[in-house]
Amino acid sequence: MREQATDIVAEMVANVMSVTVQVGDKVAVGDQVILLESMKMEIPVLAEVGGTVRQIRVTAGDVVQEGDVLVTVA
Repeated sequence: MREQATDIVAEMVANVMSVTVQVGDKVAVGDQVILLESMKMEIPVLAEVGGTVRQIRVTAGDVVQEGDVLVTVA
């Protein structure tokens, strides 16, 4: 059986302040995976599903656009 992957995406244009997970980490629903900053406000990005972090597509200092994939969890 093939595992289902879920992409966690940016909901707005923002700067990546920090990546709080690594590939291979286990996450639960609601765990913080990325911390974004937009207009001087910190925006935590939370896991929408539980599973294992399979891919991280951003690093601290990156600028992301709305809809950009940040992390893939499977």
